[in-house]
Amino acid sequence: MLAMTAVFSAFGQFTVDGKVVTEAGESLPGANVWLNQSKYATSTDGDGIFMLSKVPAGTFELSVSFVGYETYTKVLEVNQNVSLEISLNENVIKGEEVFVYATRANEKTPTTFSNISNKEIEGRNMGQDLPFILQHTPSMVVTSDAGNGVGYTGIRIRGSDPTRINVTVNGVPINDSESHGTFWVNMPDMASSVNNIQIQRGVGTSTNGAAAFGASVNLQTDMPSQEAYAKVDNSFGSFNTWKHTVEMNTGLINKKWAFQGRLSQISSDGYLDRASADLKSYYLSGGYYGDKTTVKAVVFAGKEVTYQAWWGTPEARLNNDVDGMMEVIANNGLSDEQADNLLNSGRTYNYYQYDNEVDNYQQDHYQLHLSHVFNPNFNVNGALHYTYGRGYYEQYRADDDLADYALPDVVIGDSTITSTDLIRRRWLDNDFYGFTFSANYTKEKWDLSFGGAWNKYDGDHFGEIIWAQYASTSAIRDRYYDNFGRKTDFNVYLKGNYQVAPKVNLFADAQVRMLDYLTKGVDSDLRNIDTGDTYAFFNPKVGMTYLVKRGESFYASYAVGNREPVRGDFVDAAVGQTPKAETMRNLEVGYRKAAGNYSYSANYYLMDYENQLVLTGAVNDVGSSIRVNVPDSYRMGVELVGAVKVMDALTLSGNLTLSKNKIANFTEVIYDYGPAFDEYNEIQNEYTDTNISFSPNVIGGTQIGYKPLSFLEISLLSKYVSKQYLDNTSNDDRSIDAYFVNDLKMDLTFASKQVQQIGISLLVNNIFDVQYVSNGYTFGYAGGDYVVRENYYYPQAGTNFMLALSLKF
Repeated sequence: MLAMTAVFSAFGQFTVDGKVVTEAGESLPGANVWLNQSKYATSTDGDGIFMLSKVPAGTFELSVSFVGYETYTKVLEVNQNVSLEISLNENVIKGEEVFVYATRANEKTPTTFSNISNKEIEGRNMGQDLPFILQHTPSMVVTSDAGNGVGYTGIRIRGSDPTRINVTVNGVPINDSESHGTFWVNMPDMASSVNNIQIQRGVGTSTNGAAAFGASVNLQTDMPSQEAYAKVDNSFGSFNTWKHTVEMNTGLINKKWAFQGRLSQISSDGYLDRASADLKSYYLSGGYYGDKTTVKAVVFAGKEVTYQAWWGTPEARLNNDVDGMMEVIANNGLSDEQADNLLNSGRTYNYYQYDNEVDNYQQDHYQLHLSHVFNPNFNVNGALHYTYGRGYYEQYRADDDLADYALPDVVIGDSTITSTDLIRRRWLDNDFYGFTFSANYTKEKWDLSFGGAWNKYDGDHFGEIIWAQYASTSAIRDRYYDNFGRKTDFNVYLKGNYQVAPKVNLFADAQVRMLDYLTKGVDSDLRNIDTGDTYAFFNPKVGMTYLVKRGESFYASYAVGNREPVRGDFVDAAVGQTPKAETMRNLEVGYRKAAGNYSYSANYYLMDYENQLVLTGAVNDVGSSIRVNVPDSYRMGVELVGAVKVMDALTLSGNLTLSKNKIANFTEVIYDYGPAFDEYNEIQNEYTDTNISFSPNVIGGTQIGYKPLSFLEISLLSKYVSKQYLDNTSNDDRSIDAYFVNDLKMDLTFASKQVQQIGISLLVNNIFDVQYVSNGYTFGYAGGDYVVRENYYYPQAGTNFMLALSLKF
């Protein structure tokens, strides 16, 4: 690298640097800066600073662009070092920010949040799902079923699982109404159509959709650019991973109209055996941008066919423990073929072997947004939305009882057949629609938003047998179970800031959320279900921000959030019992400062739960695991975030979370079936001050960015996650080991006369080939003196790479 730097340096003579700001003098990070018809291009840093090094003498046209602002151009005579301060003027596209304004936090909001810019998203977008692009943000842990970040991926923030993380796109809810989870695999390559993301940790400010019990993730899709362009992105990497993306943007037509489009295909064999993914998606948007009125239509869809890797890998297989694997084979009644698969697969073991053991699902999203600016102080925004999802997962089942599918035994001569091999599909067909709205008023000391949403969910769950060795009385398209879920979700909120003094800002936020959920029919275990409930929640929030001086402030807030149980809590609850809603009281106290070449923040949080739903080991009358309300639990921690520009070419940044995550009193339940497995005794083990599962006490990360040349950047990204427990007993034998993983990224950006921007990127994940797991589960039972405890894990890939080529015309 040093040799290459020395060679390139011989061609340079001068430096062009400067700062890009708004008309109000605020820095603009992520603005694009380039010298037309040359290889010299860069982007501004977090303080709006840019530098083009080794520029030869000559005449150049400098261009600076940033979404929502008019492009700046200036002819430069470069015969010495040049320093500039460039002010960009707003244009009508800035009105798009109204779409997300009401649900976003800003520097006056006394809560904890991180903003991820378009530049950061683009720099990490090489084919992996969005959670892996965001994994270096504070307090975040990600996982991948297939082990390489493509396909089914998960996200936890402050230890909170995906069902407790609110996700919106342009203010429209994305979480599944019943499970509350967000399935990123249904939105492949969404990162290519996202302009910016805000992550609010804790309860955050009022938003639409599922309750934010750990965090909210707010995505804003791409905005039009001033100029038309076309872009082609191609990536290739380990495990036969490919990403192909084509984008177009018309720019502003007659200063009023703009259209965008994207087509993507991502495929991968996965790290685990057979854990393949075939993902297709598109994004379209078109809008009218008047002087005061903006109308924008957004359509995006994804189709995924993902081979299942949900089972996990037995601990004995990861440890290459033959005796342990033989116990797994005996305890689970594995066939000879399944046993051979376990004993000979190695670390990439996948339980599933049937060639079409896939999840096949498509989800289409439609959004229509309207915003109107009445005057500089008052604007309104409304959106209609509709999401259509449909698909199934297919499974091969060996020797299943016919009675489990409501089928009579098969009698052939003197023989009675009670079980059969079969292939089944379990379907979900759903519609989700509604509207969101907000009205925003800003004047002098006041900054107010009044908004809300009404949403309706209608989902059908059913199962079909598509093949059976012995079909009994079944016919094609018969449904052996069939049920539906209906949910109405309405919320309204009023939030605002009031500047009581030049340095003191008060914040208040009150939300009312009302829900009605019903599920009815025959469930997959052939039980009749008729359950649900109605809820009315009041979620208040108050806080204060004290401005020490520009770029430096203290803040404190207290918020209350309430959350309804998920579908599984209703369906699997013990007979005659209905789970209680959860409540969380959230205290956030922090300090943040940004000045010159550095920035840092420190935040203390307390998330105090009442009736948190957790797994205890208890099962219902058909053996399904059930979650139980625990009266008292909490998460408490400190988040430290910082960045510093050591020199023009070197930037360091990092974050560290130190936390305690506890349940005051926890009762573990295991079952003893007796020596002959003909009994049923419940054993309860009591614990106090025990750790909440999947909640590491330490999460940390660093990023080192080195830019020896204006067109070359090298980054080292590191992530540390401490021990996580698989259950709530704090037992080291049922835990995930701590891991420390490092990724190396190199980006080369230049231009030519024919191509506006050429980007070549290399990402090497896990450069030290660490063998680690990021997720898992555990279960146990007893047969008299014989006690079974089994741990299953999701191993992640060792050293692997992605190489990308991006062309922008």
